[in-house]
Parts: sequence; structure tokens; C-alpha cells
Amino acid sequence: MSYRILVINPGSTSTKTAVYEDDELIWESKISHNVDEIAPFPTVYSQKDFRMNLIISELEKAGIGLNSLDAITARGGMLKPLESGTYSVNREMVDYLKEAKRGEHASNLGAVIAFDLGNQLGIPSFIVDPVSVDEMEPIARISGMADIERTCIFHALNQKAIARQVAEEKNTEYEKLNLIVAHLGGGISVACHQKGRVIDVNNALDGEGPMSTERSGTVPLGPLYRMCFSGKYTLEEIKRKNYGQGGIVSYLGTNDAREIVKMIAQ
Repeated sequence: MSYRILVINPGSTSTKTAVYEDDELIWESKISHNVDEIAPFPTVYSQKDFRMNLIISELEKAGIGLNSLDAITARGGMLKPLESGTYSVNREMVDYLKEAKRGEHASNLGAVIAFDLGNQLGIPSFIVDPVSVDEMEPIARISGMADIERTCIFHALNQKAIARQVAEEKNTEYEKLNLIVAHLGGGISVACHQKGRVIDVNNALDGEGPMSTERSGTVPLGPLYRMCFSGKYTLEEIKRKNYGQGGIVSYLGTNDAREIVKMIAQ
């Protein structure tokens, strides 16, 4: 018996979906989201119905009936630190992500949409390798300031998938390889994989590592803490400058590479 699985991968700048028959890809879609499209939503969770309706619409256009699905799996969100793996979605997980206890991130929508749609269809929902996967070595948690410990938030799903793909291409096992893997998207994470575990990685959400399309990455601390205490900004405004309105967006007002190419041409 074969199983038809809907896969949902919400990111900060896109919603990717695919349908598999067992391990065979039979359909995929990518919906891009520009800054103006996302800006009206006050929280990530408030995007749930908007993104779910887009997914349903794409499936309908492709002629894939919702009732033909056997299960839904999604990119996991900002949960408590946990081991790499596959987890069943339940109400407790959805409530935790809705409250954004560890922070706002587009990946929080994966489990929420999968659970909602799965309940409507009467099929199970799962997440795989959420961004809160934490396998960092103790020494990697040292930040340089005793009051602050480095935390692990990164693109675990894509990082692990690419690492396993490389292992397959080399006809070996992921658990036998040492790799450096970089994820380049709305955020950027660069990770050290040691024999199946990510032992060090930049916090791709909270201001570590390279600048990306909409995240500031690491910035000079002196000007930053003077900005924080200038009285001009609230905490939420500073956070948005780091995540969502940072990076290329802060310079050019867009996260769309196509628009940037047009600017260069002009």
C-alpha cells in the first residue's frame, strides 16, 4: 500500500508545498511572499489562514484532491530544544507555537497548518527536524559574556536533508561524515555537522552570523546598544530591525531579488 503525503515548508519569504507517493515526488509548488504582502499581519500566527488557503488553492489548481491525502508533514517551529527527528503534532504543540514562547518565526506555521488541515481531513500530522533541534556541544554555547549563553536556532530541516543527500551521493552514511553546511534563504545558517550531529551553528534568527535578505546578522554592538537606549525605539521595533526589517530590506526596502536585479539594471 502506498501513502500520499502533503509536505508543507513555510519560510519567511515563501510557502513551499509538495505531494509525495511514498518517497516519489509527484507535485511541488513555491509561493513567494514580498514584504508588502506579509506586513499587514501583526504576528506569524495571524498568517495561518492566509497561507493555508494559498496551499489549498494550489492543490486544487493541480487537481490534487484533499481527500486523496493520507498524512501531512511540515517543517517544525520554535519549540523547546529537542533531538533531530520526526514528531507527531498535537494540541499542546500547536498552543505552544501559537503563543510563540520561544519567538516569532514563519516555521511556527508548519505544525499549526498541518494540524488544522489534518483534523479537517481526519488524517495524522507530523513535523520533522524543527528549527529548535539542539545538538550543540557545551563549548559552543560560550558567547564571550558570562551572562549570555549561545542558543541553537537554525534551519535544521534543510541542513539535515542536504547533509543526508551528500552522504547518499558519496555512498556512505550521514553519521560517518564531518560537514559544513550553509542554508541561504530569508535567514542564513552555517553549521558544523560532526557524525550526524550539528555541534555548532550560528543562531540564524536572533542576530548571529551573516546578513541575509531580511535579517541583520551580527552587527557592531556599540552603535546597537546606544540605539537601544536612545529612547527612539521600543523593544519590538529593535527586534524588527534585526529580524524582518533588517539585512537587504533595511537598505533597499525589498526582500525580492528580482526587484534588486531591476534596481541594478536601472
